[in-house]
Amino acid sequence: MTTRRRVREVVLQILFEEDINPIRSEKSASEFLATRMLKNKPLIAFGEGLLAGVRKNRKSIDDSIENYAANWSIKRMTVVDRNILRLAAQELLFAKTPAPVAINEAIELAKRYGQKNSSQFVNGILDRLNRDSQQPAPSSASPTDSAEDGDLAEVVTAPSDENS
Repeated sequence: MTTRRRVREVVLQILFEEDINPIRSEKSASEFLATRMLKNKPLIAFGEGLLAGVRKNRKSIDDSIENYAANWSIKRMTVVDRNILRLAAQELLFAKTPAPVAINEAIELAKRYGQKNSSQFVNGILDRLNRDSQQPAPSSASPTDSAEDGDLAEVVTAPSDENS
C-alpha cells in the first residue's frame, strides 16, 4: 500500500536528484513519481503538488531555511538535509499542511535518509520556522484606519510574550 509518507520519500528522491543533476527533465521526474505511486492518481497529484511547490518557491524556501539555520548556508548543508527542509518548508509555508504532520514527517525522513544528527538539525530549524510563520503579520493599517468613530481604544494590540 502506498501512502503520503511514501510520496514524500519519492519526492525527496526526486529533489535530491535534481539538486545533484539539475538538467533532469520534469517529465522524467513525473514518470518516476507515477511509477513509484503505482499509478494512484490522488497520491500522484499530492506528490506533483509538492514538487511543483518546491520548484516554484525554492528561492523563498531557501531564504527562510537560511534565516533559521544559524551559521549554515544552504550549500553547506548535506543534500539530504536541505531537501528534507525544502520539502517540509513547502508544506508548512505554502501547502498549509498541519505543522505537527509536516515536522514529524520531515524528522522521519531525516532519521531514515540523513546522518546521525540530521533529525535534530531538521527539527530545530523547522520548529523555529513554524513558530515564526504562525505569528500574525504586522498590520499595515494605521490605527485610525481600523477605529470606528475615532475610538483608538479598540486598536490596542496584545502585549508580546516576554518569555520568547
